Amino acid sequence: MRVEIRDNLLAKLRSGEDPWPGLHGLNYTVIPQLERALIAGHDIVLLGERGQGKTRLLRTLITLLDEWSPIIPGRDVPEHPLAPNVEISDDQPIEWVHRDARYTEKLATPDTSVADLIGDVDPMRVAEGRSLGDLETIHYGLIPRANRGIVAINELPDLAERIQVAMLNVMEERDVQIRGYNIRLDLDVLVVASANPEDYTNRGRIITPLKDRFGAEIRTHYPLELDDEVAIIRQEAELVAQVPDILVEILARYTRALRESSSVNQRSGVSARFSIAGAETVAAAALRRAAVFGEDEAVARLVDLEAAVEVLGGKIEFESGEEGREWEILDYLLRTATAEALRSTLRSLDLTPLIAALDGSITVSTGTNITASEFLASLPELGESTLYDDIAQAFGATTPSTRAMAIELALEGLYLSRKIAKDSGEGETIYG
Repeated sequence: MRVEIRDNLLAKLRSGEDPWPGLHGLNYTVIPQLERALIAGHDIVLLGERGQGKTRLLRTLITLLDEWSPIIPGRDVPEHPLAPNVEISDDQPIEWVHRDARYTEKLATPDTSVADLIGDVDPMRVAEGRSLGDLETIHYGLIPRANRGIVAINELPDLAERIQVAMLNVMEERDVQIRGYNIRLDLDVLVVASANPEDYTNRGRIITPLKDRFGAEIRTHYPLELDDEVAIIRQEAELVAQVPDILVEILARYTRALRESSSVNQRSGVSARFSIAGAETVAAAALRRAAVFGEDEAVARLVDLEAAVEVLGGKIEFESGEEGREWEILDYLLRTATAEALRSTLRSLDLTPLIAALDGSITVSTGTNITASEFLASLPELGESTLYDDIAQAFGATTPSTRAMAIELALEGLYLSRKIAKDSGEGETIYG
């Protein structure tokens, strides 16, 4: 089976096909290490903070198996007809299984038992009249039943140490031991696992003998490039409304700023799920506004992103000295991310007419409950200036809803550059 994975991986690499579709930001770091480990036939443990794509990476291994594979039907432990554990006749029927059925995933929990992973005596079979010495009384666990396939164990350190000990024979001798039975089942199984480095050293640990049996220990990481962060959000988020690219970029920059902040507990990490959930929440806010106030088009605006932060804040763990400052930190980092995303676009625009129009007596109101048409109607007249059209063009806005989004961003940019004032409260923001 390891040869099968190696041959399929090498075939994809030679043909130029990407063996890891949907994985972004790992091409020059994690992926080469993983490919070398698979070519070498090693068992693998992935170490990384939450939300770094470890589980997705493990599940992608399925594509390296043959699409269909033969087995001997009716056996608890799948066996290849050409390499059975027990001699078979030449007219033995075979069954074909899809590669999806050859991948077994287990979330390691403290209550996982040896019987779950390896096997145990089945009392029901003994009650049926079989003797304890009969191998038919054994109920095999997940690992033997995954023979000729891949076993993935998520959060491996959460397994009790005595359970990890039960895996030692599987990892090295490739056989199983169940209670007092002298069983020799040659298992052809690839064991892969994931672990959080924090759990690796504190909450739980991988025992040294088991750690030694993994041929490769690979560290994962968050995306290094902004484009990869954006691509992950676009790929994974299920959006119920239109979220313009500039808002996705702000959300990606915001996530990266949180990962770099000294006020945030970086041992727990800032998961990619944070930005994905953020995009979905922003889209939901836009759709809600469209439904409540009868907008024809549901398009997210900056005010929706600010509202989403109130929901997402609970996903972040702060350092112990930051009690009471959490929302201040979140707000500051959002302003910073917004300024960075807007800088290049607004630099090319002359916003002087808009600044002059907001002369102190005129203000512009926006908020999650203010529709695009209401926002546009409240904008001051700029005479013969085409500034509003220029702003819309700069952000690629072609409809009233996207036009409102673009002008709202321009107002925020003026506030961030200290050209105008801003007052927020009770779901409403006033620029002036």
